[in-house]
Amino acid sequence: MFRKMALRRLGVLSIFLAPSRLRAFARSTELGLALAAAIIGVVSGCVVTAMSMISQGMHQLIFGLDAGERLSAIVTSDHLLLLGAPVAGGAIMGVVLLILTRYRKRPMVDPIEANALHGGRLSLNDSLIVAAQNLISNGFGASVGLEAGYTQLASGLASKIGLALKLRRSDLRILVGCGAAGAIAAAFNAPLTGAFYAFELIIGSYTILSLTPVIASALVSNLVARVLAGDTFVIDIGHFGAVVPADYVPALLLGIFCALAGVLLMKGVSFVEELARKSFIPPAIRPMLGGAVVGLLALITPQVLSGGHGALHLNLDATTTIGAIVALLLLKSLASAISIGSGFRGGLFFGSLFLGALLGKLFAYSAPYVFAHATLTPVIYAVVGMSALAVSVIGGPMTMTFLALELTGDFPITVLVLAAVITASLTVRNTFGYSFATWRFHLRGESIRSAHDVGWIRNLTVNKLMRADVRTASLHQSIAEFRREFPLGSTQRVIMVDDNNKYAGMVLVPEAHAGLTEGADEGQPIAGLIKYRNEYLQPQMNAKQAAAIFDMAESEALAVVSDLVERRVIGLLTESHLLRRYSEELDRQRRDVSGEI
Repeated sequence: MFRKMALRRLGVLSIFLAPSRLRAFARSTELGLALAAAIIGVVSGCVVTAMSMISQGMHQLIFGLDAGERLSAIVTSDHLLLLGAPVAGGAIMGVVLLILTRYRKRPMVDPIEANALHGGRLSLNDSLIVAAQNLISNGFGASVGLEAGYTQLASGLASKIGLALKLRRSDLRILVGCGAAGAIAAAFNAPLTGAFYAFELIIGSYTILSLTPVIASALVSNLVARVLAGDTFVIDIGHFGAVVPADYVPALLLGIFCALAGVLLMKGVSFVEELARKSFIPPAIRPMLGGAVVGLLALITPQVLSGGHGALHLNLDATTTIGAIVALLLLKSLASAISIGSGFRGGLFFGSLFLGALLGKLFAYSAPYVFAHATLTPVIYAVVGMSALAVSVIGGPMTMTFLALELTGDFPITVLVLAAVITASLTVRNTFGYSFATWRFHLRGESIRSAHDVGWIRNLTVNKLMRADVRTASLHQSIAEFRREFPLGSTQRVIMVDDNNKYAGMVLVPEAHAGLTEGADEGQPIAGLIKYRNEYLQPQMNAKQAAAIFDMAESEALAVVSDLVERRVIGLLTESHLLRRYSEELDRQRRDVSGEI
C-alpha cells in the first residue's frame, strides 16, 4: 500500500519535473493553465516589487530622499538638483534611443498589440528594454508612472512561459493577460482591478475559460507583493462621508468633465510628439530638452515629478485653494505630456488618477453652489474624479470601478463611481473614440480599437489560401487555338497573360466552347472573351480584404498577382474556398471565446 502511494506521488511529481509532461498538462486541462497562471502571478509580484524598489532606490540616491519618502512629496530648496536630475535622465534616454535606433529596426510591441495582432507573442528582449527605459525615466523624475513597465515586463515573461509550454494561441493570449493582471493587482493592492484590467484591456473579452487563470494570477501576485513589500503600494483614501441619491447628478457631470480633460491630455501628448517630430531637434536630444522643461516645472512645485504617489496623498486630505489646485492640475498635465512626448518611456495610469483626484477636488469646491442638496465630501469627489479621468485615458470602466471599491471598501461610493465612469467612457467614445494606447496605435496607422484578437484575420492571407497550380495562356491566340489547348473538362478557367507575362484577365473555358460566343467565329482572337482585366488579388491581402474584392468583381474566382507593377500570376483563389476557411476560423474563434472544446 505504501509502495502504491509512493509511486502515485512520484507520478504526480514527474509531471512537474519532465518538460514534455508539463507542457501536456498545461495544454490539456484548465487546472494546468491555472497553475501556469499562478506561477505567472509569482513572477508578476516579484517584477512589480523589484521595479518599485529599484525606482525608490534611484530616487533616494539621486534626490537624497529618506526611506519611505515619495519623490513627488519632497520638500527641498536644492533647485539645481530639481532641474539637473531630469536633464541627466533625458541625456541617458537619448543615448539609449541612439543605440536602439542603430540596432532595433522594428517598433516595440506592447501587450495590447501582442494580443490583438500576434496571438500573444511578446518579445522578452523588447519587454526588458521597455522596463529599463521606464525605470530610467521614472527614476530621474520624469512625470511618468511605472505601470507601463510593470505590465510590459510581466506580460513579456508570461508570453515566454506560454511559448515554452507550446500553448495554443487562445491560451497564450490568456497568459499574457495573466501577466498584466498580476502586475496591476500588485501595483495597487487590488486583485479585482488587476483581473478586470486584463479582461477589458489586454485580453479584450471576459470568458469563463479565462476567469480562473486571470483571478489566480492577480491574487497570487498581490499576495507575493504584500509579503515582499508590505504596504508600499497602498493608496490611503482616508475618511469619507456617505452617499445620497442627490449626489448622482453632480457625479455624472464630473464624469463628463473628466472625459473632456482626458481627451485634452491625450491630444496634448500627441501634440508634443508631433511638434518634436516636425522640429529640427534630433530624437536623441529631445528627452534632454524635455527633462529640462520638467525640471523647470519642478522648480515651481516638485509634485509634478515621477508618477505622483506622494503628491496624491498630499492632496487627498489637505485643504487647498482653488488657484493652487488649478495650477497643479495644469503643471502636472504639462509635465506628463512633455515627458512622454519628448521621448521618456512610461504611462499615464497613475498620472491620470492623480489628475482626476485634483479635478474632483476642484469640482467639490464649486458643486455646493450649484447642487444645493449634494452631500459629497471632497474625498469622495476625488475618488470619483480619479476613476472617471483614468477610464477616459486608460479605458476599462469595470477596472476603474473595482479600483474605487478596493480603495474605499464602500459599495454606495462604488455605485456612484460606476455611474460616473460609464458617463465618462460614453463621452470619450462619442467625442474621441480612443483610449491612450489605441490612440497611439491610430497615429501609427494601425486600426486596433482593443485587444480583441484580430491577428488571425491578418494571418489568414491570400498567399496561404490560394492555389499555385494555375493554367495560363497568351492573350494573342485565337478562339480555335484556345479550344484545342483547353478542351472542355480540362479546367474551369484560364489566366491570360501578355507578351511580358503580365496578368491580362481570365477566360472561362465553357464560354469559349459555347456554340455562339456573341457572334464570334473560331478565327477571332480570344481577347474578346477576356473578363476581370482589372480585378485580381495580391498575396499579402487578408481574407476580409479579399472577400470585399470578390463582392465587387462578382466573380467565383480571381487570379493572384505578385504586385501592382509586375503583375506576375502566382496563383488562383476561389470565393467558395475563401469563405469556407474564413467561416472555419470564425467558428474556432467562437469556440475559444466560449470555452468549447
